[in-house]
Amino acid sequence: MMQKLLLRFFLISSILLCAALYAQAAPRPSPPPLPEEISLEVAIEYALDNSFAILQAKERIEEQYGLVLEVGAGVLPTLSLNTSYSEQDEDLIGFENANDDDWRVALQVRQALYSGGSLRASIRAQDALEQAVLYDLQTQVEATIQDVKTRFYDVLLARDTITVEEENIELLNEQLANTESRFEAGSVSNFDVLQAKVSLANAQPALIRARNDFRVAEAELKKAVGYVKGKNYITQSPTYSGELDARMKDYDLVQSLTEAMQKRPELQQLALIADASEEGIDVARAGFRPTVDLVGSYEYRRSYEVNDDAFDDPEDGWFVGVESTWNIWDGRATKGRVVQAKSQLRQDELNLSETRLAVEVEVRRAISELQSAAELVVAAREVTGQAEEALRLANERYNVGSSTFLDTLAARVALTDARNNELQANYSYLVFTANVQRAIGETQYDFVTSSR
Repeated sequence: MMQKLLLRFFLISSILLCAALYAQAAPRPSPPPLPEEISLEVAIEYALDNSFAILQAKERIEEQYGLVLEVGAGVLPTLSLNTSYSEQDEDLIGFENANDDDWRVALQVRQALYSGGSLRASIRAQDALEQAVLYDLQTQVEATIQDVKTRFYDVLLARDTITVEEENIELLNEQLANTESRFEAGSVSNFDVLQAKVSLANAQPALIRARNDFRVAEAELKKAVGYVKGKNYITQSPTYSGELDARMKDYDLVQSLTEAMQKRPELQQLALIADASEEGIDVARAGFRPTVDLVGSYEYRRSYEVNDDAFDDPEDGWFVGVESTWNIWDGRATKGRVVQAKSQLRQDELNLSETRLAVEVEVRRAISELQSAAELVVAAREVTGQAEEALRLANERYNVGSSTFLDTLAARVALTDARNNELQANYSYLVFTANVQRAIGETQYDFVTSSR
């Protein structure tokens, strides 16, 4: 009978284990498709739901919650069912009326009364670590937002660069048609026609590179937001709304440094990790102290007065007692754990100090780069206006024959360069703005404001 019960128990356990493994191995559901039109806010919202870095941070929170439950279980009573069954050779029976088989079933309750302070310290440490992983999630969110902004600006830069190059080629085609018409009229030489054709051909590689840059930037943006191709994947590229419009904003260095020290989640996370390490010292020191447990049980066992069936007329009863353990000498193992815990605390404190210094340098560098980018934006806008006026004058002079085709070509090349430089300046300013917001911990608030 006992063998049948054990067999049934193992069969049920195997089924439950297979079901649990199947549930854990279930594939992650496919993310939703990208919208047909993507703005910066849409891209950020998609990333917040599907970014792999954010999803992993959420799983670390779940993992830490499980650790909190595990450690907290130490202060709660435990209930266990203990069973045993044994048989022995009859030749080994050494006294009269003894049985060759034995069994017992006990329901036991155990409650820790004193653990040297390790349980409470462990709970406080896990509570600090649980808050730390929340700051880790915030760190991943802010880093993801910064990355998505940068990748989205990459897409806009490549898209607008394609527009500039296409407009340049369109104007060069018009210039070639005009030059050929004037050549047929005898007002210009064949050299001007050849120059127009060469200029048009030389403009093609820039357009090809811009289109390739757009495809690469689009792929990087999809990676940043966590987009994975599903079964119904559509190769058609979405449209991207938004402009590389650099709106100037001043950041005070002193105020930015203060905000960074207060808002950066990495600093909050490391401070909590140091708190947990400090509690770890108390956990290690608990090895010097005794442990005391309250134990109670109710037991069924074979009656030693019955010589027939081992399961007939069992004996039962209860037991209550106190168990205590005190390691008087453990070979200095506890001392070693205390030394390790103190060293870990010191390392965490040094890591926090180092990160604070790194954050300060990051803020200073980001603001400095933003100031330089602002100056470039102003200068690029002025140059673009001057280049447009220079091209207009060059065309007028060329049409009346007071200048050569090379003068017109040089003005057109200068205008294309000026437009690309203005795009690059606006792009750099937007990227550096995102870097400043990330450096001072403003990313999340900026997103909330823009999404309302």
